[in-house]
Amino acid sequence: MTGSGGLPLLFLDVDGPLLPFGPATGPSGSHPTYSTGPVPPGAGAHPLLARIDPGLGPRLAALDCELVWATTWTHGANEVVAPRLGLPALPVVLWPGMSSADARDARAGLHWKTRTLVEWAGGRAFAWVDDEIGEADRRWVAAHHGERALLHRVDPGRGLTDDDFRLLDTWLRMM
Repeated sequence: MTGSGGLPLLFLDVDGPLLPFGPATGPSGSHPTYSTGPVPPGAGAHPLLARIDPGLGPRLAALDCELVWATTWTHGANEVVAPRLGLPALPVVLWPGMSSADARDARAGLHWKTRTLVEWAGGRAFAWVDDEIGEADRRWVAAHHGERALLHRVDPGRGLTDDDFRLLDTWLRMM
């Protein structure tokens, strides 16, 4: 399931970390928009894509890790989001159908992505950037993943910030 190599994985969600939504919590009180030239095929229907900062792409690519889409956008992230960021096609986590275990996890406060990401990591160190990570996810990963893991919640009203990149870079350098 995972790519080759020993670099840690960086699981990226789109909505929230890369595509801010909801009330803007940044200093300006509104979401900035960016013009990135031609709109990739299929992107015109999504009204918030102009909020994706193309400057995030080079910053993500510069991190010493293997980037992986961990989003409900699945392959659409490569078709629509990656071109806006100037990123190549990335590996994509595909989500299994809901099960009774998922319902039990939800009642316990565990995010529906958590088990799949640990399985996908296959024992490799990983960071997970998402706007829906909670303490139950951190506890479950600590108990069920034998390698280092950073579960980092991003404010969905701001998206990835300089502070988030500093944290990720520091964590990756400790590898």
